[in-house]
Amino acid sequence: MCLMVKCAICVHLIYSDIVQKCREELKAIRETNPDLKPTLAIIQVCLCCYIPADFVSTQIGLNVMQICLPRQCTEDEVIDEILRLNEDSRVHGIFLHLPQSFLSRSVRNAIKPQKDVDGIYFFCNTLLDAPLIGKMAVLVGVEGPLKATIQCLLQNNGMMVQTCQWSSKHLQKQFLCVVCYFQQQRAMLLCFRRDIWLNHKSDIEISRAQTPKPISQLAQEIGLLPEELEAYGNTKAKVHLSLLNRFQHQPNGKYVLVAGITPTPLGEGKSTVTTGLVQALSAHLKLNSFACLRQPSQGPTFGVKGGAAGGGYAQVIPMEEFNLHLTGDIHAITAANNLVAAAIDARILHEATQSDKALYRRLVPSVNGVRCFSPIQMARLQRLGINESDPSDLTPEEVRAFVRLDLDPEKVTWQRVVDTNDRFLRKITVGQANTEKGHARQTQFDIAVASEIMAILALTDGLADMRARLGRMVVGSNRNGQPITADDLGVTGALAVLMKDAIKPTLMQTLEGTPVFVHAGPFANIAHGNSSVLADKLALKLVGEEGFVVTEAGFGADIGMEKFFNIKCRTSGLKPDVVVLVATVRALKMHGGGPNVYTFHIFTTFYIYCIFERLQLVYHYGCSNLKKQIQIAHLFGVPVVVALNVFKTDTQAEIELVCRIAEASGASAAVQCHHWSRGGRGSVELAQAVKKVASQKNNFQFLYNLQDSIVEKIRTIAQKVYGADDIELSPEAQAKIDYYNQQGFGALPICMAKTHLSLSHMPEKKGVPTGFILPIRDIRASIGAGFIYPLVGTVKCDHFDLIILCGAINTLLWLSIMTNWILCHIIVPQF
Repeated sequence: MCLMVKCAICVHLIYSDIVQKCREELKAIRETNPDLKPTLAIIQVCLCCYIPADFVSTQIGLNVMQICLPRQCTEDEVIDEILRLNEDSRVHGIFLHLPQSFLSRSVRNAIKPQKDVDGIYFFCNTLLDAPLIGKMAVLVGVEGPLKATIQCLLQNNGMMVQTCQWSSKHLQKQFLCVVCYFQQQRAMLLCFRRDIWLNHKSDIEISRAQTPKPISQLAQEIGLLPEELEAYGNTKAKVHLSLLNRFQHQPNGKYVLVAGITPTPLGEGKSTVTTGLVQALSAHLKLNSFACLRQPSQGPTFGVKGGAAGGGYAQVIPMEEFNLHLTGDIHAITAANNLVAAAIDARILHEATQSDKALYRRLVPSVNGVRCFSPIQMARLQRLGINESDPSDLTPEEVRAFVRLDLDPEKVTWQRVVDTNDRFLRKITVGQANTEKGHARQTQFDIAVASEIMAILALTDGLADMRARLGRMVVGSNRNGQPITADDLGVTGALAVLMKDAIKPTLMQTLEGTPVFVHAGPFANIAHGNSSVLADKLALKLVGEEGFVVTEAGFGADIGMEKFFNIKCRTSGLKPDVVVLVATVRALKMHGGGPNVYTFHIFTTFYIYCIFERLQLVYHYGCSNLKKQIQIAHLFGVPVVVALNVFKTDTQAEIELVCRIAEASGASAAVQCHHWSRGGRGSVELAQAVKKVASQKNNFQFLYNLQDSIVEKIRTIAQKVYGADDIELSPEAQAKIDYYNQQGFGALPICMAKTHLSLSHMPEKKGVPTGFILPIRDIRASIGAGFIYPLVGTVKCDHFDLIILCGAINTLLWLSIMTNWILCHIIVPQF
């Protein structure tokens, strides 16, 4: 009975601490979101066990929605209820209180990761799916009822169990797997091998252990003249575009694109493969080679993703220089973007408060007693059909047409940007100061790399072209529905000046001294997600006819690679020689029905994967996604080399199986890569395969013709690339299509904006989904960049704070159930 008392005291103390913390967190959330009603949904089959939902609701103030299904319900009915709650924006967390017979893999995988607060079931079912008999587990940081419960579950499944405190000095040498119980009271499983932490250095330690060669020396080695370089310190430099003129008659080298299968949220290692491949080509095969990478955004760098310099012994150095500021390109884009935003609001204010005559005097000022139109104003007059060149010759009607853009505040599409994930700027109100005289309106901040100016930087081929593209950017519509451009605002010249240095690629180097161009960083959802055309063109000239340029496309091949071909290659005129398709056993197991891989906490990344050999997951369904991505590359007539990014947890049988399936599915070669742990030496086999395949001729082609209708281009991508049966246009999307056709934008390429976690629009659908209709909810246009981007499905903003809160609330429910279980199965039988 003493044990029962101790359990009760332990549970009471944990309850008290969690209740107080939850009250405080909920209060903070409601202060910033007064209209928000945090809700936890509980799905249970009958009322077989008491759940203190009333306690949670009254003591903490969290809304609790209980869904009680009949004992005779089917698994499909449970899944339908989960899917309904997944799409219910009022529900922020889902807790499954189900009998073991209902906790199949299909049920567990049905919950969206963003709403999963069910740590114990995720733990139990992920671990207990694996062969455990004879294995050793170490429980770390687990005390009280939780420790007894987990220990009993593991022992009942044949494991030997030890316990250990976080303070153990030799913890990393003791365990095969660790169950960690963290501050948010989530049960998490990390599976390791004994040697996974031994002799391991962090990326930053590896980077700092290597001294980069002086950037002037690297420039000399690759054939740059001193006057073609602008050094930014000793490790990076801008390269002048005049290099293109000097090398205009030099044949291009081989053009290699690194893409990937549908990834997990942690990525599959495209940047490391890109870096490892060029290291192998240069340092080991003695071939001229260049890597072309995107500059990472500050948002993901300080978020859960981290930097984009690669990792291990396949990275760009110095990595802190690469990931932070670099040479200021993103800052220049931020300044240019926000200049446009300021000009928009200033113009709306001035037109609302001044006469035509006063506006005309401001726009065409008298200089030494003479008024004259600037070139950009002459261009606007011509667009208006006004042929006068002397400002004094305009009629009052012509003056009015010239000075009044008549921008509709409700139809301004241009947003401000900041290079930080600042959630409180996602919706703002501007114009509240007295000096704005009541001209307030709602707007928002986007992240800087999502600016259309970033997409323009990545697609332009020179300063003149960039200036023209900046001028074509549409910032909104007037009250008659006509588009208003940056040229109409008269800011194009200022934008070009702000971007005059950003247009030059930045030269850096890999850990093994191979040259790298870092330039541009457009998002791969609302933009094309590739590094710049200029960087690729410069690199192709520098490596020479026998050399190699390796660039990467963001997200999976269905998004980044498709956009690389249909958008970037159309703009540049360049044709790729080979696609390197990156895959991991970890992701293939997920696609085969294994546990999802995702982040649990907004500050710390944990991932869950099974180290035990699971050939059936890889063979039956897992490689279906790999096969599909190979087929997508073949749609464009480009050969594929599969690069299997090997982790220490992969078994040799799994590696060989994936490579066999890839080659049987049409890959020209499939090789395992160890670049993360061995650098270029670990990618020599990949480099040899790429060299061989790139020497063969291919039949590169685009997926669609630009003259096809907007609807047909979208349908072609949906059906041929994603595997959809058809598309469904919302009324808003159809209205936008009609508008863009009317404005003459119908011949632009398509840049699909959809989730990267699935071939479909449903991120939870892994493998190769079929039988779905692709919903197009809206369509927007980046006229300056030169593409139309449909918005696929519903994009929702995750309430991270509420997820953590629901996780803590879930502990109250979970502890109650576990205490019940301990009393019934451990303590009571002893008496």
